[in-house]
Amino acid sequence: MNFIPVISIALEILIAVLALLSVFKGKYYMIGLVITFGVYVYYDLARHYQLEVSESLLSVVFLIATLSALVSVIGIIKSPSKK
Repeated sequence: MNFIPVISIALEILIAVLALLSVFKGKYYMIGLVITFGVYVYYDLARHYQLEVSESLLSVVFLIATLSALVSVIGIIKSPSKK
């Protein structure tokens, strides 16, 4: 088993958890990153373990992840900065 994809999946899980913690602290725009990295974990697990998932489903899920990230980035840009 190649360890690099496993490390990548672990980091994606960590990012999703950290983003979720920020949602619980009131930064609701971060939910997009929770969704994005949750999808990345699913996508990478499906590919790494060669799960029987259709390519069209993976494509749709990946599009959802991209749109979720876009929503979060827009929220980050619009959020008031602390100075």
